[in-house]
Amino acid sequence: MIARLCAVFLMFPSPAAAQGFAGLGSEAEGFSVPQPNPGFEFPEDHGVHPDFRIEWWYLTANLQGDNGRSYGVQWTLFRSALAPETRAGWSDPQIWFAHAAVTTPDAHFVAERIARGGIGQAGVTTEPFSAWIDDWQMAGPSFADMTLTASGEMFRYALDLRATGPLVFHGQDGFSVKSAQGQASYYYSQPFFDVSGTLNLPDGPVAVAGTAWLDREWSSQPLAESQSGWDWFSLSFDTGEKLMGFLLREDDGSAYSSATWIAQDGMTTAFPDGAFAAQPLSTHSVAGRDVPVVWAVQLPEQDLDVTVRALNPDAWMDVSIPYWEGPVTIEGSHAGQGYLEMTGYD
Repeated sequence: MIARLCAVFLMFPSPAAAQGFAGLGSEAEGFSVPQPNPGFEFPEDHGVHPDFRIEWWYLTANLQGDNGRSYGVQWTLFRSALAPETRAGWSDPQIWFAHAAVTTPDAHFVAERIARGGIGQAGVTTEPFSAWIDDWQMAGPSFADMTLTASGEMFRYALDLRATGPLVFHGQDGFSVKSAQGQASYYYSQPFFDVSGTLNLPDGPVAVAGTAWLDREWSSQPLAESQSGWDWFSLSFDTGEKLMGFLLREDDGSAYSSATWIAQDGMTTAFPDGAFAAQPLSTHSVAGRDVPVVWAVQLPEQDLDVTVRALNPDAWMDVSIPYWEGPVTIEGSHAGQGYLEMTGYD
């Protein structure tokens, strides 16, 4: 969704690091900022934008095992720039982070990698496509045809991804506004991946199949100073329709919202602040925090009124700067599955 880069900003703080959640509302002086009416060019825009301060390649997958169990997989590569340039060697100002996770109904396995740019340890190329950090990789002949690999102390996975639909652009043709003050990012997704492969877990390997959603986003100041965290939903319904929606929580208790409704053929309808609603119904204590794990989600203009429930309430990402992220089930006016990310719950 928006910046999964809180860890980057807090581990490499600037004098403005207190502005907005994890410093993501700090001034973008010296960096490029998103402008309305973006003109994307592919495959180039699948790659790196070093003149912007933050960027990510973020995938979540809802999978079913041949044992009948449900699984969730996350793979995220982040880039954060200390300066809007690249240099060879250790002096390169580009910092790379990655998170990988596997979630089951009763377990959650997490790993993290950190790298410096300029030495070949991490990066992205576009033709053929490859995004990597160390031996973790999302790569293939194209952005629509890739293999995904990652491993941690307690897990390993190798998954094949094949896109069956078009790219989807959020907000105003990919210009995604994040606050009433006008902060924004460039934001598009590929939410139509079919997935197959193998998870290796402590109880052995399991063959899995399902669907995945890949987000691409970059910015230099995606949040307002007053925004303290977010709740982000990517929901896939049994009808073939999909929904991306988020709340950006303000310090005064209000929230800024945005949503994209995605038809079966990939046609989109963008919804402005206030159209999408999500209210916590139940919280769960995890890592010393009370985190909402059951939500009422509504988008009245699409007759959507559903309950979104965590597959595993303990899906806590115990990384440098922790957050909650995991697969969810959907019931109500629509049924299906998806993913939920929540940050800023202290």
